[in-house]
Amino acid sequence: MTNDTPARGADRPALIVGLLLLALAGVVYYDASQQTITSNYGLGPTAMPMVACVGLVILGLSHLVVAFRGGLPKPDEADRGALLWIVGGLAGLIGCIALGGGFVIAITILFASTARGFGRRALAVDAAIGFVLGLVIFLVFAKLLTLLLPLGPLERLFL
Repeated sequence: MTNDTPARGADRPALIVGLLLLALAGVVYYDASQQTITSNYGLGPTAMPMVACVGLVILGLSHLVVAFRGGLPKPDEADRGALLWIVGGLAGLIGCIALGGGFVIAITILFASTARGFGRRALAVDAAIGFVLGLVIFLVFAKLLTLLLPLGPLERLFL
């Protein structure tokens, strides 16, 4: 991808990203405005989508400003190996939850593979750290917040 900015006009990638962000903000706003559930306490279920909408508008307008002021910097070459580790971890998380492996094992896979994608070589240590973090998060949600995350055989031992 080249970033040759013409003497006149806008930087095309920045312009496209800005317009897509503004379009996404419009979709989020429309979706939030169609909710029929209200709250008696002031903040309802539309509060967070509206905050996200404002953030998307700010990002979209910022990209449009950058598009007309010199454009985006030329991106560095992507590290394909790191990207594969991270995407593989995400696919592992989705597969583990879909196949009934549960939240803790899924987070263990995601944490270890993401750490490997960022260059860390201690896969077993990272898996142990991910396991402990996943277990703590699961227990906080299950015991303190009384919200259940995806259950697997391991999670059923703690319920």
